[in-house]
Amino acid sequence: MRRFLALALLLAPLVPAKMPLDEFRTRRANLRKSLDGVVLLAARTEARDEVFRVDQEPNFYYLTGLTDPGARLLVTPSREILFLPHHNERLEHYVGKRSSAEDSDVHALTGFEEVLPIEKFETELDQALSTNEKVYTLQNTPFTDKLKLLYPFRDISDAAPVIAKLRMKKSAAELAAIQHATDVSLEAHRAAWKRMAAGLYEYQLEATLVNTFLENGCEGVSYAPIVGSGPNSTVLHYSANHRRADRGEVVVIDSAAQCDGYASDITRTAPVGGKFSPRQREIYEIVLGAQNAAIAAAKPGIRLSGPTNSLTKIAKDYMDAHGKDLHGEPLGKYFIHGIGHQVGLQVHDASVDGPLEAGMVVTIEPGIYIPEENIGVRIEDVILVTENGAKLLSAALPREPDEIEKAVAK
Repeated sequence: MRRFLALALLLAPLVPAKMPLDEFRTRRANLRKSLDGVVLLAARTEARDEVFRVDQEPNFYYLTGLTDPGARLLVTPSREILFLPHHNERLEHYVGKRSSAEDSDVHALTGFEEVLPIEKFETELDQALSTNEKVYTLQNTPFTDKLKLLYPFRDISDAAPVIAKLRMKKSAAELAAIQHATDVSLEAHRAAWKRMAAGLYEYQLEATLVNTFLENGCEGVSYAPIVGSGPNSTVLHYSANHRRADRGEVVVIDSAAQCDGYASDITRTAPVGGKFSPRQREIYEIVLGAQNAAIAAAKPGIRLSGPTNSLTKIAKDYMDAHGKDLHGEPLGKYFIHGIGHQVGLQVHDASVDGPLEAGMVVTIEPGIYIPEENIGVRIEDVILVTENGAKLLSAALPREPDEIEKAVAK
């Protein structure tokens, strides 16, 4: 991640997952139910003399809850084995004590019945492959390259889609974690609004956001904060955050916390000085109307994107029907991205192509970006897809323009 993520994640002793171990056992059991081969995953590798805390490989974390580097996971239809490195006393003086297969409490700490030292991996893998033909692992990694050398005649398939199907539908524990990250994110946006004033620099608002995340006990940011004022509001992933925000401009703030390993994704657009101009308000209300239309249509069976039966099309059609640019052209062409994405362990979480299903958490984030007018407006919220519709998880943060103006007024 970028500079603030690196700053927020300074090296510290690794801690166990805050979710109960039964959560990870259930995930592995769900994986095994339809598994037709062997799944192999490697934890992150550790660089020499690391000075920043590095996030675990998300698929490995999803199935194990383990944050330590160097481990491996083997899952078959009938077994699940965790392989751990031995203790390194010198290293642990720097990073804190880590689990190893020889520890008497390793089963209680990891939630695995089978925990073996790392050197047993190839022996156990050979045994598993004697009764299972298919092999699944993540592609384009050094671990995969080694597997292909060891088993050149095996077809090694991508494990990412297999695990993504599980990750896309959130458990109650995951929903609680995403809601917590969302609630902290909303508090950060309110703090930024309270500080917003003409002459303030974008990085000062960024500092307020990140400080709120850390003060609430979160690990840091889900992604590099976007604080785009004036012309920068029209740049989708602008994150330099070095411009001064002046009265009469809008500021797009796209920023969210990562808490207990889970992300959120929130965007609001606010006027510097406390009042939208008539044109800014017009564009804002069109984006808000498009978002409301998409949220109202969100339900199982509809797609996020696509030329038909999609939330993106609903939002774009609304924009085309409700406003024009300075040349009399419909505004839909200024909505230049999809309506949303999955949210979970990662802000752009694992996904496979298909319609929405109950239990998914996705963003709804229409935007209109008109460089010619120095106006960019994006409104982004996270929703839970339910059996009959959708629940707005970020409803506590105002979206109506009058409420936004009131929140930033001095």
